[in-house]
Amino acid sequence: MTDNGALRASHEDRDRVTEVLRVAAGDGRLSPEELDERLERALTAKTYDELAALTADLPVAPGTFPAVPGSAVTPAGEAAGLAGSPQPKDLIQIDIGSGSARRDGRWVVPKELDVKVGSGGVCLDFTEAVITQTVLRISAEIRSGALTLITKPGIVVDADDVSVRSGQVKIRAPWGDSIPASLRIEVTGSVRSGRILARPPRRTFWQWLRRAPRPWSIPA
Repeated sequence: MTDNGALRASHEDRDRVTEVLRVAAGDGRLSPEELDERLERALTAKTYDELAALTADLPVAPGTFPAVPGSAVTPAGEAAGLAGSPQPKDLIQIDIGSGSARRDGRWVVPKELDVKVGSGGVCLDFTEAVITQTVLRISAEIRSGALTLITKPGIVVDADDVSVRSGQVKIRAPWGDSIPASLRIEVTGSVRSGRILARPPRRTFWQWLRRAPRPWSIPA
């Protein structure tokens, strides 16, 4: 039986590890010199074992590169297959003063979200989220902070009913209307001096280095 750790890593696997390293450096867990060294090793890694060694002393977000007994890592596809089908909550409330909150990976999108932000920030990443309904209603009260929605083709954001004082509401959907909507996000509420931004995901360091198409690019 083949050890999973000896399996060949893909570009996506390297992307996941480089993102973990960048976050760790931003948190102060790695020095700039350590980050440069590990990024170089990540970009040339050939197996899961080589990638796992780069994050062995770092906290890794669930669904990013989880360890399993008998092997260094579980490939992303296998990890997703192990997940069940949890039911969405009716309402999730997020109340942030000067801190920050983030939902990403395979988080379950609720039926409604109540978001209050003071001078901090909330980021909701829908690119890998578990979506079980066609409409999500977000009630937002943004003072001087920010609410960021990371979307993908098929996700439509409607913020027409948000009242804005000296802040900003910006919706970026570069794929246009050619993709059928799989989720409609209806945002209501108010923005004082903060902002609400909906945008596609940015390229990872490895994707940028390889000049790969942007994650939201639609094949011709």
